[in-house]
Amino acid sequence: DNQAVIADAAAIPPLVELLASGTAVAKVDAAATLWFLAYDTDNKAAIAEAGAIPPLVALLTSGSVRAKGKATAALWNLACGSSANKAAIATAGAI
Repeated sequence: DNQAVIADAAAIPPLVELLASGTAVAKVDAAATLWFLAYDTDNKAAIAEAGAIPPLVALLTSGSVRAKGKATAALWNLACGSSANKAAIATAGAI
């Protein structure tokens, strides 16, 4: 399963860093990759623990149209089936 392989390769923290400090294109790509990775239940917790929720929420207001779409999709996947992530998303200001 590619999602697990990518997460096992320690790719999540650098992707989260790109959300915060990357170029506009890098932010879109990082959000899209986290969206894909968040389909995996184990990755949801790892993504949240790596601090991805606040920068994803920030993209909802400060990102390009594409970034907003990818951030929304990533947050959706993170929220599905995870009450802890739903709470973190709300706390980060997405609601």
